[in-house]
Amino acid sequence: MDIESWEEFRQINQAITRFTDGIEDGIHLKGAVSHICNSGGKKIRPIMLMLSTEVCGAKIEESLDAALAIELIHSASLIHDDLLDMGTIRRGVETAHEKYGNGVAMLAGDYLISKSIELLAPYKKEVVAEFGKAGMRMADGEVIDIKGFSEKECHEEKYFRCIRNKTASLFAASTAMGAYVAGADEEKVDYLREYGERVGVAYQILDDLLEYRKIPTDKHSVQHSTGLVEIYNQSMNPEDATKKVEDRVHEEVNIANDLLEKFPDSPAREKLFQITEYATFCMLP
Repeated sequence: MDIESWEEFRQINQAITRFTDGIEDGIHLKGAVSHICNSGGKKIRPIMLMLSTEVCGAKIEESLDAALAIELIHSASLIHDDLLDMGTIRRGVETAHEKYGNGVAMLAGDYLISKSIELLAPYKKEVVAEFGKAGMRMADGEVIDIKGFSEKECHEEKYFRCIRNKTASLFAASTAMGAYVAGADEEKVDYLREYGERVGVAYQILDDLLEYRKIPTDKHSVQHSTGLVEIYNQSMNPEDATKKVEDRVHEEVNIANDLLEKFPDSPAREKLFQITEYATFCMLP
């Protein structure tokens, strides 16, 4: 799947380059901000936002600034996540705090969030509100992750609450914001919001599974979050636990695809089907 050849991928990368090149040389955070923004990444969320705009009948240029805002807050969340997890490698390169120090990295994250707000200022209130809610949910999910799971709690229930907030909320916001930019009605927005959340949940479950299997990735952290397969391992053998995890991923992806079927056939819808596959099952070796 050659996502790098897509127009949406090209446009978001050009937008990132314009942003980092345009940071004034006197800004002391320029190095750290440029480091995280130019360190690669799949650009799944901003592409999903632009494709959601297209699915609802508008042009991607209308949602490009919103897509950039999503990518920047995602980058900020990675900086903060690495600080909390003591991450040393992200996207195959040094994490921001390893290269620039904790203080500069944290402030670079604040800079990116502030730029995101500026980018969203011209959009209607529904777009901005969706973005703000996602940011709050992401912070809440991170707190759940930090605190871990106590013996008195239902681990599975808390795990899903954690990943829906920490990870899936930004996927959901991306697709809902794309629909709002296009002027879609609330029913279509709801379909795309749930689609994004389902993809985000499946993505995080598989990401945790890869970490559990110790399959090499482009990141490394000292702290380790509890994955779904580890929770299931408490009451069943590893093979059955892994199968149950994979079955849940299939369930989430199937529901996501069913939601896309509610929209007319189009090149953008076909790309959303493809990026769902790319963000989930294509992660597996």
